[in-house]
Amino acid sequence: MYRFLLTRQWVILTLVALVLMPTMIKLGFWQLHRHEHKVAQNALIAENLRAKPVPVDELTSPGHTVPHSQYWRQVTATGTFDTADQVVVRRRTSADGTVGYHVLTPFVLDNGKRVLINRGWIPDNGSQITLPRIPAAPRGRLTVTGRLMADQTTADSGIKDVSGLPPHQVMLINSAQQAKALGKPVLGGYIEQTAPEPKGDTPELIPTPEHSDIGPHMAYAVQWWLFTAGVPVGWVVLVRREKRDRTASASAAVPEHTPVAA
Repeated sequence: MYRFLLTRQWVILTLVALVLMPTMIKLGFWQLHRHEHKVAQNALIAENLRAKPVPVDELTSPGHTVPHSQYWRQVTATGTFDTADQVVVRRRTSADGTVGYHVLTPFVLDNGKRVLINRGWIPDNGSQITLPRIPAAPRGRLTVTGRLMADQTTADSGIKDVSGLPPHQVMLINSAQQAKALGKPVLGGYIEQTAPEPKGDTPELIPTPEHSDIGPHMAYAVQWWLFTAGVPVGWVVLVRREKRDRTASASAAVPEHTPVAA
């Protein structure tokens, strides 16, 4: 009755179904893990943004790698900007997606230590060779507040660290690279400035990271698992239809019995 299941067509179909099911289960768990990561990330951002700011050199030091648990941690730095050694970070976008630069300025703390401050976004001047116009940093001693961030790498950011750039231009914000260029120790990581607000609203401060949207990952996970459940159901439906069609074809092929006249 079900010998057709041993045909080449049905063997291939069954094998495809058996392969699809664990694959879709795995894809569902992948989306679930992405959902859990997003929820945990949002909670971490919210917690660190609510935390009372602490002096940056309490959390980092030269050569220190900022741990993920301290990303976006509110920190302060008191000292003066060293604009002579500032650089611009290429191919960065504003809040509306316009491509430009980030302004990266060393900041000398009162204790002599240095930390990198990402002062915000400025527009491109249409040239990839000449420096854009960089708004002046505040002069004199001041306190900068911002979010502590980890050094950027190609592996983490996906941004290729191109060599041979024009002077005072970089691709990544990396304290080790800047320490080498400056010839002076620099605290690990950097600060995304949030205060004071720049005069004339430029550079454009980097907005607070989004931490309320959890995305569609849970819905995608459920969707993959529903697809998984649908595979055996669909297979059974196809088998029953095939059996019914074959039975009907066999019945139609049997000639009607004609009675013999006496």
